[in-house]
This record gives sequence, C-alpha cells and structure tokens, in this order.
Amino acid sequence: MNTAELQVLLEGVPLPAGKQALIRHAREQEASADELAALAKLPEREYDSLDDVGETLQPVQPLTMPKDAEQPRAESDLPPGGDAYTDASEEPGWVRDRPSD
Repeated sequence: MNTAELQVLLEGVPLPAGKQALIRHAREQEASADELAALAKLPEREYDSLDDVGETLQPVQPLTMPKDAEQPRAESDLPPGGDAYTDASEEPGWVRDRPSD
C-alpha cells in the first residue's frame, strides 16, 4: 500500500477528521481493500491534515533524541589550516604562495 496514493485518495475530506470519517470518504472514492485495511489500523483520534494521516501510517520524521543521549566530544585538535579554516575574509579558491626554499 502506497501512503502517498492513499493521501491523494483522501483529498477533499473535511479536516479535522476522525478515523471513521476517513474510512467513509475512502469508501466513497472506491478505495482498494488494502487502502481500507490500512485506514482501519489508524488509532482512533482526530487528524488535522493528510500529512498527519500519512505520518501515522508510515512515519518518516526522525525520532526525537533521548534526553540521556551521549553528548558530542570536544575536538581533539585545531581544524586543518588552523584559524584560516574559519576565516571568511579570504577570496574563495585562493591558494597560498609557497615559501621559497
């Protein structure tokens, strides 16, 4: 079952809508058995947008980081090129002159 196609099928449903209203609208649009089965698995609640329905059916947003997640470690040394690494005053693509031997 393609979530994007199901969202297109639900276009025009008055929002916010509950699970039963979504199923009723899908039936009116001649949804397939797979699409109706997917909607039947939705939790019973109000959906504010079709993206909300899609995200519930097939989450794509990253999970939030746990509060006890490991913090990044401090840098071990200076960046390559030292202070010039973050110096925006230089002309892009500029190459330093080589010191004379």
